[in-house]
Amino acid sequence: MFKEWINNTHGIARLASSHAPLSAAELLSSARAKTRLHDFGPEPIEDALAQLQRAVHEEADLNLFGRVSTHWDILRLLTNLLILRDRELADPAILQRPVTQPIFVLGMPRSGSSFLHSLLAEDETSFAPRCWQAIYPYPDHPAAGRHAGPRKVQRQFDFFHRLAPELRDVHPFNALTPQECTEFTAHSFRSLRFETIYHVPSYKRWVKQAGHAQGHRTHRRFLQHLQDTRATRCVLKSPDHVFAMDALREVYPDARVIFTHRDPLKVLPSVARLTEVLRRPFAKHIDKDVIGAQISADWAYGAQQIVAADTDGLWPGQHVFHVHYKTLTAAPLDTIRQIYDHFELEFTPAFRARLQEQIDRKPTGGYGKNVYPFADFGLRPEEERERYRGYMAHFGIAEEVVIQ
Repeated sequence: MFKEWINNTHGIARLASSHAPLSAAELLSSARAKTRLHDFGPEPIEDALAQLQRAVHEEADLNLFGRVSTHWDILRLLTNLLILRDRELADPAILQRPVTQPIFVLGMPRSGSSFLHSLLAEDETSFAPRCWQAIYPYPDHPAAGRHAGPRKVQRQFDFFHRLAPELRDVHPFNALTPQECTEFTAHSFRSLRFETIYHVPSYKRWVKQAGHAQGHRTHRRFLQHLQDTRATRCVLKSPDHVFAMDALREVYPDARVIFTHRDPLKVLPSVARLTEVLRRPFAKHIDKDVIGAQISADWAYGAQQIVAADTDGLWPGQHVFHVHYKTLTAAPLDTIRQIYDHFELEFTPAFRARLQEQIDRKPTGGYGKNVYPFADFGLRPEEERERYRGYMAHFGIAEEVVIQ
């Protein structure tokens, strides 16, 4: 990844010497010139890209690395859209491929959702998109660049881990790890993925107003390209789906949904720390109190949305399963079996053996034991406990943090 930036000397020189970011139209033109492709697909993207560009360059306080990497990332997303469309024009049947009864893991972040997702991905009859596939969906396409594929992605991740070494304990991943859904919705430029990496409050407000339906249509389109035709179902995960449940229901009316739950007082400092670690390489300055306030407000609203979805029956009861963090980590194999029984899926001996091997190798998903003080992010545990009391009572969530 770094070599790609260095080799693009003209673009680097322009970014380094000018405070004016490229316009959305200029970025589209650059991607077209780079790939010699012209059609980005059926959904409009220029307005959303313009909103993102303005917010990132006016609000995120980017350093030079942040400006360069953001430019590279947007061009990658645009390139992928051009490649997807090129494949669709060559084979229109791609957009007719069914995505039947996908399983989505969502709910509180840092509540075992990645661990659960990795276990569900061990079923050979399920398809869980991997990190490298979201970055290079068609590595063999001429426009994808040289050596596109899992090895190149791993080198990119290794480089980023040198910039943010704490990430290995906070959120371990590699090129073959099952990927979060926000990487797919990012291709619509209407995605909560960007507000995690950057401080972009105006863009966040714009996305909330614009809605998430287009992002989820792009998500489905990605799955139509990527899913293994031998698989029975797709298995997907992102806590951020909590903020887009109506769009998720609209685009995937037959989805099976697994909510993960945990004491928010264990969640909030951990999410704030992850956000800090992800933002730090890109920004000149990080305001940890601002991060804490954002995380607290976001997930108080998210908890209300989860309760409302359950109370209002957004999905039929047989389409929903609830998992508590303590139960999952204490008995992961039994939890998976209960999920399969609930959704009437076949729990094969081969799947059980693969699960046991994975659990033995990484009993908690490979996460380190991390403790982050509330005060580091301007959070007050007494106030946060009150914010989430209704959510915890509704789902019977046990307290993990004792307030002194």
